[in-house]
Amino acid sequence: MIDVSVIGCGNMGSALITGLSRAGGYRITAYDVDPEALEAISAHCDRTTTDLGDVRDSELVVLAVKPDIVPIVLEDLDLRAEQTLVTIAAGVSRARVAAETGATVVRIMPNLAAETQTMAAAVSWDDPDETVRQMLSDLGEYVEIDEDRMHVATALNGSGPAFVFYLIRAMQERAVAEGLDPADARTLAAQTFKGAAETVLRSDRDLDALIDAVCSPGGTTIEGMEVLFDSDVDDVVGDALSAARRRSEELAGDDTE
Repeated sequence: MIDVSVIGCGNMGSALITGLSRAGGYRITAYDVDPEALEAISAHCDRTTTDLGDVRDSELVVLAVKPDIVPIVLEDLDLRAEQTLVTIAAGVSRARVAAETGATVVRIMPNLAAETQTMAAAVSWDDPDETVRQMLSDLGEYVEIDEDRMHVATALNGSGPAFVFYLIRAMQERAVAEGLDPADARTLAAQTFKGAAETVLRSDRDLDALIDAVCSPGGTTIEGMEVLFDSDVDDVVGDALSAARRRSEELAGDDTE
């Protein structure tokens, strides 16, 4: 049983708590200054608290607050060298956090799919931490990256779900406009993205080969693909990612990555 405390029960903190609860094997303490936030997540916790002192004995402490709140929490958070502090704050370097705590600091960029244990995450550390490895594996898939690539990961897998939701909505809405029932269109659009993503993860073929596999000469798919090929959609999607990456860099300010 792994003792884990999550500081901050907003969208991302709640997603982590819910995913860990569903995975099993975790004794979870949730901390927030908002009793309503704690009430909303209480079914997935062993304990909820508004007292920061209650998280100080956990083996693993996850700092899931907004970047501007990090210094305020760290000022009152007294951890020991044998503990691990995991920070998910965009633009806040490990060095900046480590300067305020005695614990080992690991930085991750998760996403909301932690709730369904299908998360994509990036992790940066000095030395691999087996407890953090276990947590990330229980919540989905993860990659290890150098910390100076965290801005890109923040844009790709951190912000990326919103970009995907946007595309799912666009496909759903057009299908409805073409006559499909809204609920049916939502299911088919979402499951299509899910199935395509699973195919990418399980296949050895590159993305061009997978596109070709769906496109029969003279068929429906190639007709639609020609519209995409003739558009600037690649640039638009890329620009959205770059904008998110730049914002992560702005949040970091003079902080060293």
